[in-house]
Amino acid sequence: MLPEIQNLIELQRADREILSLQEEIAALPKRVAAIEERLAGTKTGLEKAKTAVKADESARRTFESAIQDRQQKISKYRDQSLEVKTNEQYKALMHEIQFAEQDIRANEDKILELMVNAEARDKAVKAAEAELKAETAEIEKEKIQARERTAEDERQMAEWNTKRQSSRSGVDGDVLRQYDRVAKYRGTGISEVRDQKCMACQVMLRPQTYNEVRSDKLVSCESCQRILYYDPSHDHPAIETRKRRAHPKIEASQAWYYRAMHGEEGEVFLVFVNHGAESSRRIYDAASGRKIGETLLREGAYRLAFPEELTTDTTRLNGHWPEPEIDEWGAELPTATLDALHRDLNLARVEAAAPHKHSKEEAITAEHPVSR
Repeated sequence: MLPEIQNLIELQRADREILSLQEEIAALPKRVAAIEERLAGTKTGLEKAKTAVKADESARRTFESAIQDRQQKISKYRDQSLEVKTNEQYKALMHEIQFAEQDIRANEDKILELMVNAEARDKAVKAAEAELKAETAEIEKEKIQARERTAEDERQMAEWNTKRQSSRSGVDGDVLRQYDRVAKYRGTGISEVRDQKCMACQVMLRPQTYNEVRSDKLVSCESCQRILYYDPSHDHPAIETRKRRAHPKIEASQAWYYRAMHGEEGEVFLVFVNHGAESSRRIYDAASGRKIGETLLREGAYRLAFPEELTTDTTRLNGHWPEPEIDEWGAELPTATLDALHRDLNLARVEAAAPHKHSKEEAITAEHPVSR
């Protein structure tokens, strides 16, 4: 991997870490504010409980005052009743006394109700006071932790800024400007390529672009403009190498072959695809992977349509890729595909050189080679 690419990878890592730390530092004041708001809510709850107690005490005094007032009126009415001269006046005073007594009983009921609620009110106040005390201690602890986290984030950010400057100093100015421009709008400026795909935007690369990336050339993704790099340890071959080579299935609709001599072209890979009443044939140079000629279409399955290609010098290979993907390859096989075909060809040659017994199915497959 180019040192410049390695520096860009480290730069992007530093940029991500710095952004994450900046977001955390920016979020900490909001977290402290939320802590303060939670404490304020607990304080408000305590104040409401105390206010309710005070309101009950005030109401009780009001009811007691009303009772005293009614008792004074009753005493006054009783004194007046001794001086009245007619039954009507006496009845009127008795009615007033009766009304005042009813009012006294109503106020006494309200006082009794307040006395019953007073115990619950006191418990609510004590519970709110205990909650406020515990929460105040916990919140102070959280605020200390938040300040410590901020200090640690700022220390780490200083270290990452130093690493960032070191990585930037190892990148060419033009490349760095492209990285900065793309990172500004897309969040990242460099992307890994795996299985012929840009991992950032998930768009397949053209075979030529993929081969250039694998050759350690500075190439940008045509879709997202990120600078591309290739890590061989993360890629996966299209065909898995096995201890024993798998034999292609007879009924497969796609077949890959190797021919050691194909006219003036020499060594080639051929791929046949059956689709409906037609079949197609494509030819690729076995060394470079470049496509030779145009895709040829004929009526019928490929065994009947292209009998001249299935000669005794052909070697059947394992391989199957969707035809739309093959069309996307255009004029050149992807390096991963070309490597996979060569690996299977080497396995076929080793298998052919080693004496072994074929099962009935293997004998049929060897006689009529077809794709998986």
